[in-house]
Amino acid sequence: MAAVEMPHIETPPAMPVDPMDDIELRSVQLQYPNQRGSIVGSCDLRRVPTDKGDILVAVQGDTTKPAIVTYHDLGLNYASSFAGFFNFPTMRALLDNFCVYHVNAPGQEEGAPTFPEDYVYPTFDELGAQLLFVMTHFNLKSIIGLGVGAGANILARFALANPDKVGALCLINCSSTAAGWIEWGYQLLNTRNLRTKGMTQGVLDYLMWHHFGRNPEERNLDLVQLYKSNFERSINPVNLAMLIDAYIKRTDLNIARTPSGSPQTAAPSLKMPVLNITGALSPHIDDTVTFNGRLIPEKTNWMKISDCGLVLEEQPGKLAEAFRLFLQGEGYAFGALQKIGRLSRQGTVESLSQ
Repeated sequence: MAAVEMPHIETPPAMPVDPMDDIELRSVQLQYPNQRGSIVGSCDLRRVPTDKGDILVAVQGDTTKPAIVTYHDLGLNYASSFAGFFNFPTMRALLDNFCVYHVNAPGQEEGAPTFPEDYVYPTFDELGAQLLFVMTHFNLKSIIGLGVGAGANILARFALANPDKVGALCLINCSSTAAGWIEWGYQLLNTRNLRTKGMTQGVLDYLMWHHFGRNPEERNLDLVQLYKSNFERSINPVNLAMLIDAYIKRTDLNIARTPSGSPQTAAPSLKMPVLNITGALSPHIDDTVTFNGRLIPEKTNWMKISDCGLVLEEQPGKLAEAFRLFLQGEGYAFGALQKIGRLSRQGTVESLSQ
């Protein structure tokens, strides 16, 4: 019987192995937005006695250099408000040329003990007056102010009372008027909840709106979660209620733009250069426009930075560059900072020409 030759069948080539199949992820680390890190370790914490009790001041940099004094907004303190901004490369380089004194409002630092029920929290005028004690304690002759929200209002009050002690001001989301009825109502409810229930969802939602504006989750979810965690865990709710109560009881700054050639009125304006900043998505734009209209045109720059509500965190690069150019325009030398490229303003920053 003849042998039957079976046809040769080729074995199909093996499927290529995806090199990604065998990769093992190691050393995965959580990265915070904007490389914010912490400025706590780089600061020298000092307790400064004042006529209204001690306040915490965090000193960052060489104390022989010109002084920048910062003041934070509601629900924050020096660490949570300025960590991301002063860890930004441009601002880290700025510390070679300045010393920063971060002032905390009474009882707002992390781990602060609860004030007793009979404690009388300082008014905003008294909070501003406390800065005189800070300047005396550190032997400062003149300062540059950098404030946000409530802190901007406090620095403006100090500058009005002590114009010879303030060389320039950079104020973010600054209100120059007394609280309106809607703000008063919301904040009274918030202070009541903070005292009796702690950080409720309603208070948390209001603080997020106050800092970020509407729909911040659509812009930076990680940053939103970081701030929510800070409000829930790092701030003493009773002490925060006292600060908010002082904020809604603030008086009008009582300033007015004096027309050229007219005699000085009973309502003077800020005499030093002012950089007045807000974010395009901030709920405080109208406040900054009103404030701008009460300042001397030749000494004022109003800026609205795009794509952000919380300028310090969402657009630190644009803010840092604007702050640097502002200080350079006032005659401050920067050395190594001169090498950093200038910000292209077209499409990123809207300025109001006086």
